[in-house]
Amino acid sequence: MNETAFASLALQSALIENLASLDYLEMTPIQAKSLPHILAGKDVIGQGKTGSGKTAAFSLGLLEKLDVTDFQVQALVLCPTRELADQVAKEIRRLARAIQNIKVLTLCGGVPFKMQTGSMERGAHIIVGTPGRVEEHVRRGTLKLGSLNTLVLDEADRMLDMGFQPSLDAIIDCAPKQRQTLLFSATYPNEIKSIAKRIMNKPVVVQVDATHDSESIRQHLYKVDEGASRFTALHLLLQQYRPDSTLVFCNTKKETQEVAESLDALGFSALALNGDLEQKDRDRILVRFSNKSVSILVATDVAARGLDIDALDAVINYNVANDLEVHIHRVGRTGRAGSSGIACTLYSEKEQYKIERLEAYLNHTIDAESLPPLNLLDKPAYKPPMATLQIGGGKKQKVRAGDILGALTGANGIAGKQVGKIQIFDQWAYVAVNRNVANHALNKLTDGKLKGRSFRVWLM
Repeated sequence: MNETAFASLALQSALIENLASLDYLEMTPIQAKSLPHILAGKDVIGQGKTGSGKTAAFSLGLLEKLDVTDFQVQALVLCPTRELADQVAKEIRRLARAIQNIKVLTLCGGVPFKMQTGSMERGAHIIVGTPGRVEEHVRRGTLKLGSLNTLVLDEADRMLDMGFQPSLDAIIDCAPKQRQTLLFSATYPNEIKSIAKRIMNKPVVVQVDATHDSESIRQHLYKVDEGASRFTALHLLLQQYRPDSTLVFCNTKKETQEVAESLDALGFSALALNGDLEQKDRDRILVRFSNKSVSILVATDVAARGLDIDALDAVINYNVANDLEVHIHRVGRTGRAGSSGIACTLYSEKEQYKIERLEAYLNHTIDAESLPPLNLLDKPAYKPPMATLQIGGGKKQKVRAGDILGALTGANGIAGKQVGKIQIFDQWAYVAVNRNVANHALNKLTDGKLKGRSFRVWLM
């Protein structure tokens, strides 16, 4: 039998027959790699983009071991947004339709708490929900996790981006230690590695997209004259590629400031990151760059140290690095997590020797290319996809990510998918929203309440 056929798995016949009726015959790569481990009861970390088939992978795993005669919560799936939770619950129900009396319940914000409590009193096998609302039910004792045997974190990187780490920790603390934990994430940053180490037992890591490798990065080399033509080249490359997130490396602090100010004057969204910044200003800049409400960060190597920003669309070396290892490290910041990255390097006649050294180091030549056409300079600068709202309250005021998400997506609010990263500091909180709904989101937070209180909110 074909090894990628669902029928090759140790699944109960009712599930196999239902899969066939849904035309689920061949497993996707993430399903083929993860399902045997999931069905064997192992903890699994699955890295795959949306649409890779991960929902069916974990759903089949938890359905296979479900005891329908026991109306206790046996599986909990946590998702970053209400929309995703609804999609996941719908998919689980579709996959489970051949098994009688399976009850799947969604617990998300935006629905009256008492209504959810009433539903749970009638029993449920599987809960799918957002961390904020699930934590609230656990805290109030309306959701008991004593019989839980499978915990799934779906789009874990996005949940961390949205500031749900404290809620996840609180839920996991109340879950049985003896359980299977499945973690699915599009990217695999250090925060995910850290949480996996803490909550998982010898997890099997399954990656279906190639992670960072030289093939996912295209290195482009452009020769420029000294002076103004270097900045013109940068302007042309930005207009040609129009990346959502670009890290521009300069060799001096002075140059980072000059380049950022010149880009800003042209209408780009650019900020300088250098060693002269105070920590609070550095935090604000990194918040806005990591949540895609600033599209260009102009930095020195020293200032960029410790930046953990995944899936950068482009790195542009405004100058060639003095150290070859530094150049490799700069270029390696793009093309991570299976995404394709662009790496551009500008060099002058004076820097030719550095390029020769780089080619010798890499053991292959990099041909210089022609710059994009000059008429691109006439195009208006592009804007980043997101905007940031700053809230005058943070951890000290007990503001949580779930409060902010609920306030934004409540009655007449914006959709959950229009909310990006939520980051909470001691006295401040930041939330990214789609640029085209920024004013609506601002009014929603300004006119509404968080934790029963009004906070000052402004658009950065």
